[in-house]
Amino acid sequence: MKNELFSKQICLVFAPHPDDEAFGCAGTIAKLKACGSKVYVVAVSAGDVHHYNVKKYSFVTGEKRHQEFEAAMKTLGVDDYELVFNDSEIHLKLDAMPLKELISLLEKDCRLSIDKVKPTMVILPAISYNQDHEAVFRAGFTACRPSLPDVKPFQKIVLSCEYPALSWSLEREKFHPNFYVDISEYLEIKLKTLSCYRSQVRSGLHHCSLENVEWISRVRGREVSVEAAEAFMCHRFLV
Repeated sequence: MKNELFSKQICLVFAPHPDDEAFGCAGTIAKLKACGSKVYVVAVSAGDVHHYNVKKYSFVTGEKRHQEFEAAMKTLGVDDYELVFNDSEIHLKLDAMPLKELISLLEKDCRLSIDKVKPTMVILPAISYNQDHEAVFRAGFTACRPSLPDVKPFQKIVLSCEYPALSWSLEREKFHPNFYVDISEYLEIKLKTLSCYRSQVRSGLHHCSLENVEWISRVRGREVSVEAAEAFMCHRFLV
């Protein structure tokens, strides 16, 4: 059934790295597309990385991450996507960039910036212990500050999405969802999209396993009495 709210959005997703959009909101992206909305995804950085305490895929190249990102975006059928920095010098160091530069990048300088896409909905990463996630949230949140529509684009809906690692957070930074999206019909495509990131998905009991992502989706669903859901923190919802 077509959802009226989801049928007329221009959604811009900011992911710190390729895979964060899949963990956090792939089901919502699939639902938006199925309802007729436009979706654009910006992954800010990827690069060569030595994973700590990982046996398989202990070393992953930036090119591998880029290929996985392209496969995931094709699976979701988004309208366009961008990897801003495919550079090992910047990857996992976004917190070292001057915040003003990162704000400008998301607001007006990257190819799929807020000023160029003119989104009605923006999805950001929730704050976590990951320094890149916090940097992108802070920059994106600032870029979405209130403004006059005739001066710059104004986003009526601003959300931040969940990530499995958020369970390890300081009490004052805990993720407290207040906005849920029913993805019962789109859980399968969320897991299929996540499967594109073979170098990032873990196995067994790890919080980044496909099994855990499915369980989180089903638990979030039970919180609102549906089969599966994605949870968000809503920072602005203007009607």
